[in-house]
Amino acid sequence: GTQPNSSVPITDNPVNFTANYYIRVYTSGCYYIDSSNNWQSAGCVVGSKTSHTQTECYTNHLTTFAGGWIVLPAPINWNYVFANASFAKNMTIYLTLILLLVLYILFMIYARYKDKKDVEKLGVTPLPDNILNDKYYYQIIVFTGLRRDAGTESKVHFIISGDDEETGVRTFEDKHRKVLQRGGIDSFIMAVSKPLGRLNYMRVWHDNSGTANKASWFLKYIVVRNLQTMEKNHFICQQWLAVEKDDGVVDRLIPVAGDEQKQEFSYLLSKKTFHSMSDGHLWFSIFLRPPSIRFTRCQRCTC
Repeated sequence: GTQPNSSVPITDNPVNFTANYYIRVYTSGCYYIDSSNNWQSAGCVVGSKTSHTQTECYTNHLTTFAGGWIVLPAPINWNYVFANASFAKNMTIYLTLILLLVLYILFMIYARYKDKKDVEKLGVTPLPDNILNDKYYYQIIVFTGLRRDAGTESKVHFIISGDDEETGVRTFEDKHRKVLQRGGIDSFIMAVSKPLGRLNYMRVWHDNSGTANKASWFLKYIVVRNLQTMEKNHFICQQWLAVEKDDGVVDRLIPVAGDEQKQEFSYLLSKKTFHSMSDGHLWFSIFLRPPSIRFTRCQRCTC
């Protein structure tokens, strides 16, 4: 018998043809205003003769009603867009984008620079006057104030006195980076020959050798931790060590703080305000946060 599809030509040759298709999308509705001046659609039905130019409404009540519809916007003519995308015709837009790009690059360079500076501040610094054979260690964390010109380049010395021993004159110093800078938190390791016992006071002073406004220093407080017993002591200063500020004294005798003194308003206010601004606020945290303090030997020695 004859195959039913034998007369249908089968070929794999490409065939080109064109056809115009248009799709129009719109929404339409019928509404009336109720007694509360709100638009409602209850009892209103859109009729079959509705188009994109008119709306047919049926209603089962005599309330004044209206029709509404939404027609999607026309598609973007990309040929027109690219034909008018020259710099001369869109100078304001191009200049704005270029300016934003330049500002972004400058900010990234600044952020990278600050990151490198933070890396220099990380770590615990052994005091340069540590004696090699001394095997009893204390961690000393120094908090410099955030006030203007609070940091110093002067040589800062200290003595820690305990019931059993006194350290002698020691120096806060790091040969590889600047310490005691404005808003800084510097951590040092002090080696002594034997335990100091219960700490009584700390004497801190500097030689006022810094240049210009880098001579004075605003000391917030110092935390001394015995790394053998993990006992922690606070020495709260909250004063200038400066000849031109406050009482003109560069030598402070700071007793160890008791529980009552640590709860005093000025100490708590200063500490909580700094941490709230530097850690809790999105923008202040970028500029005020101290660099992270990393420890090698003293991994748990945080303040």
